[in-house]
Amino acid sequence: MTSLIHATAIVAPGARIAPDVRIGAYSLIGEHVSIGAGSVIGSHCVIDGHTTIGANNNFYRFCSIGGIPQDKKYSGEPTCLEIGNGNTIREFVTINTGTAQDVGVTRIGDDNWIMAYVHIAHDCQVANHTVIANSVQLAGHIHIDDYAIVGGLSGFHQFVRVGAHTMIGGTSSVRQDIPPYVIGAGDPFRPVGINSEGLSRRGFAPEAISALKEAYKLLYRRELNVAQALEQICVLQAQQPLAHDALQVLIDFLNASTRGIVRA
Repeated sequence: MTSLIHATAIVAPGARIAPDVRIGAYSLIGEHVSIGAGSVIGSHCVIDGHTTIGANNNFYRFCSIGGIPQDKKYSGEPTCLEIGNGNTIREFVTINTGTAQDVGVTRIGDDNWIMAYVHIAHDCQVANHTVIANSVQLAGHIHIDDYAIVGGLSGFHQFVRVGAHTMIGGTSSVRQDIPPYVIGAGDPFRPVGINSEGLSRRGFAPEAISALKEAYKLLYRRELNVAQALEQICVLQAQQPLAHDALQVLIDFLNASTRGIVRA
């Protein structure tokens, strides 16, 4: 293990580091950190806090991972950060631990591509296979679901939820929940349709994509309120068995939304 850790790196005695982890020059690893097999820590990284990192993650130089939350209510509780497997985390990314006011854990799933200067605040829950482009800023308590793509320089209000398979254009300002499958951009964010190209690439059946387009029209083009649109989407689901699961994701999201969804 010693040969894979640069001589100038400082690894606290209590840190749990898999034997094949590479740690670059001048990086600091705290005593409550665990790093799984195959991971690479670039030079000048700081990883501290109660942070658990899975296998095959790649942290580029100058990352700050596991710092205390930027929350005035935080008073030293041993909150956590959990990072899954196969993530790429580029230069100057900051990811904070959770707070006692939420679940106490910030979580990053598997196979996420997190570009330079991204900030992921306390208690955020980022799922799997997301792309978060340069300088995106996530306030506290935000949830981002599988396969979401977030354009660079976008900012997010705390407690916002972003549904699966969404695509958010660069420099967007997101203040309310974005339903699954939606594509759009703007300040404030405005939906313009369904991410049909992304869905097709991920193997969604044409029938499912067609049904999701109709669900989008019910939600945004038929002059219905959300409750009325949700009722009609449930009818559509009963009529389109090949789209049942895809529509269920949308239905569950709408039922769970507390901030309200973005409007056209």
